[in-house]
Amino acid sequence: MTDSGERREIVVGIDPARDWRMALAWAVDEARRRRCGLRLVAAVPPTRDRHADGTSHGIALHQAASEALGAAAAWSLERHPEVEPAVDLVDGLPAQAIGRLSGQARMIVLGSRHLSRSSEFFSAGSLVVPVTAQARCPVVVVGDAEHVTQQPPYLVVGIDGSESSKAALALAFEEADLRGAKLRAVSVWQAPLFLLHDEEEALQAQRRMLAETTAGWTQKYPDVAVTHEVPIGHPVEELAGAAEHALAVVVGRRGRGGYTGMRLGSVVHGLLHRAHCPVITVPVP
Repeated sequence: MTDSGERREIVVGIDPARDWRMALAWAVDEARRRRCGLRLVAAVPPTRDRHADGTSHGIALHQAASEALGAAAAWSLERHPEVEPAVDLVDGLPAQAIGRLSGQARMIVLGSRHLSRSSEFFSAGSLVVPVTAQARCPVVVVGDAEHVTQQPPYLVVGIDGSESSKAALALAFEEADLRGAKLRAVSVWQAPLFLLHDEEEALQAQRRMLAETTAGWTQKYPDVAVTHEVPIGHPVEELAGAAEHALAVVVGRRGRGGYTGMRLGSVVHGLLHRAHCPVITVPVP
């Protein structure tokens, strides 16, 4: 890789209290594909215990995080010895600590527990929603393992004509090319309550938008086979269905949310809880 951005590290969050192996497997495989660095990060939140055992509790948290990082680094090296990970043990709220790295990271990789929306918002250890909402780089949320047995392998990218979806398309082509996979470009048409024009005319306009958005990328990535799809329905359900056996689903995210994640967007938020393949969200550059 010659572009300096491509040499930036992939950052993966390591939670000592949960299984990090699926997220780490995705991250170390991606670092190997991209020939870039890998950084494992565990954050220790401040203790709220005002009693005498508060200090000992903090020491125990640091010890658990340190042991998790050591185990994750060893596991990573066993998977791909040529990718030597860096490790960071930092103090602070995990979402903020990992989110701050997004300005320098190539991408951030997190595991997901497929929590309900309220649980994901209000769980003290939640990372997925707040980091995805405010990160300045792509964020990969790995809830389940990749469907590597699907032949031919494919990725799905959601397109709605926005600048963020164009950024998602760029990354989706890049990922498909790195993996030797097909790419399904999906633009879901959701019928409005009041249709001002003929439905077929509206669908044709959607198809034109999809063709115009993808135009030019096949020249840059001639080995990537692309299909255009314009299903009718709800964007979350249609994208999740298309990605049922995908390596990943890639979508754009608009704006810069706060740590609450309330500005994440309904489609992105829905996919994080509905899709079973890795979900890659891409901000506007």
